[in-house]
Amino acid sequence: MQLGTIPALVCQGTPLETAMTTDTVDYRTEPSQYRHWKLNVEGPIATLAIDINEDAGLRPGYKLKLNSYDLGVDIELHDALNRIRFEHPQVRTVVVTSGKDRVFCSGANIFMLGVSSHAWKVNFCKFTNETRNGIEDSSKHSGLKFLAALNGACAGGGYELALACDEILLVDDRSSAVSLPEVPLLGVLPGTGGLTRVTDKRHVRHDLADIFCTTSEGVRGQKAVDWRLVDAVAKPQQFAAAVSERAAQLAAKSQRPANAKGVALPRIERTISADGMAYAFVNVAIDRAKRVATLTVKAPTGAQPTDIAGIEAAGAAWYPLQMARELDDAILNLRTNELDIGTWVLKTEGDAAAALTNDALMLAHKDHWFVNETIGLLRRTFARLDVSSRSLFALIEEGSCFAGTLAELAFCADRAYMLALPDDADKAPKLTLSEFNFGYLPMVNDQSRLQRRFYEEAAPMEAVRGAIGKALDADAAFALGLVTAAPDDIDWADEIRLALEERAAMSPDALTGMEANLRFAQKENMATRVFGRLTAWQNWIFQRPNAVGEKGALKVYGKGDKAVFDMNRV
Repeated sequence: MQLGTIPALVCQGTPLETAMTTDTVDYRTEPSQYRHWKLNVEGPIATLAIDINEDAGLRPGYKLKLNSYDLGVDIELHDALNRIRFEHPQVRTVVVTSGKDRVFCSGANIFMLGVSSHAWKVNFCKFTNETRNGIEDSSKHSGLKFLAALNGACAGGGYELALACDEILLVDDRSSAVSLPEVPLLGVLPGTGGLTRVTDKRHVRHDLADIFCTTSEGVRGQKAVDWRLVDAVAKPQQFAAAVSERAAQLAAKSQRPANAKGVALPRIERTISADGMAYAFVNVAIDRAKRVATLTVKAPTGAQPTDIAGIEAAGAAWYPLQMARELDDAILNLRTNELDIGTWVLKTEGDAAAALTNDALMLAHKDHWFVNETIGLLRRTFARLDVSSRSLFALIEEGSCFAGTLAELAFCADRAYMLALPDDADKAPKLTLSEFNFGYLPMVNDQSRLQRRFYEEAAPMEAVRGAIGKALDADAAFALGLVTAAPDDIDWADEIRLALEERAAMSPDALTGMEANLRFAQKENMATRVFGRLTAWQNWIFQRPNAVGEKGALKVYGKGDKAVFDMNRV
């Protein structure tokens, strides 16, 4: 939030809330189109400078003053991170800093939040959470380290961005502070993991964290170091040198290649119609009357690379990378632009042998930087499905290709139905496991979906591991517990229709809560707590009059009025 030691803003305009919900959002961008970030690469160090154009908000009705951000800013950040991962493999440290003097980032724009619908606020927070989780994912799996160089005041979401980095360096200029002032000033919570990372990641003592999160002016200087809110401070005259020194030290710990050739990421091509989207390997068909979207992911076709030279030559057109980019774009489009489509049906089609051959090739070269980054994008894309507030049903039918990596779609699903054709074995769909189903594409809680499915119990896990490489029909898959039900061709249409109709008749709010609880039923970690607390608490607070009522803190901020709270503690 643009809060703390940063001066209050004057609200710009009074747009209708409908203007915030009707326009579609396009997640595709590239550096030449950036309006808020500057990316500079010098050898092993990349600098991402946040320099927000206050007149370039994604929607009308607010100005992005003092490096405050909206969804458009984070769309650019998401793109920039992927370009560093793929186009600049020599980069080992990313320095995240500000292009403005005396202000790093003042967080999510308050007036944007004030005029946004509830759905817009929650989806905005979820995407920014995923982007910050992606920073930590790259640090853990790719050796890409991040240094937050706070050259000015850092508040709310700005500090949450810094918290996602490996280390935080704050300028000690007697005024620049870090703060999470959402509770005292806005009556809401930090929306992108601030509370959780302060405790779980930085191990700030809980009583000090209580003071920090209820004090709007924040903490600066050596006190911020003593409280573990930052790792170090430096005087303005020494700040640039300290940043360079620490960035080089972090880079020395990375194993990313020094001389590899990057892979350019071209614009994702798609065709959008009134009721769907079509990509090369992903198709989305929307039935608005039934509130169902069917996502069909296709297996690779044609000649595929057989070695690392072929993979490098294919570049962004290499099937696993292109498919992951397309699926990620489709998920984001549906989540943001199709709020009424509550059920996603997951299908696949194509040649299982081709899909499994790609899996084997990725496994054989998993330590190559490009393959590793592609696996990382697959991991983050499937994890985006896990935390999407939509019902996920997988349908394994004739012509399906739920094999290896593509079988993860079935294991993402809340239910998986598999067609049984006992009298026609040749046409009967098959489900085939590969090593990729056993830990290479974990959920955000670091658990494979099969481990989640079987609670890591030894007997069922040994049984499914013994089935690797076997083309399992419906009866075999059902016996192993890999699918929910296996209707035959007589009952298939009616059973699927009833299941989808029943789902569509239930409360979307209750389903969102139920699914989030059941999908992460066993193991918790920092990422699941970030998402869980966001869903359970922020979702609720964003609807309470103390925050968003006519006299709520979020509504009156910057207008000179005092918030009026309902003091019932519930």
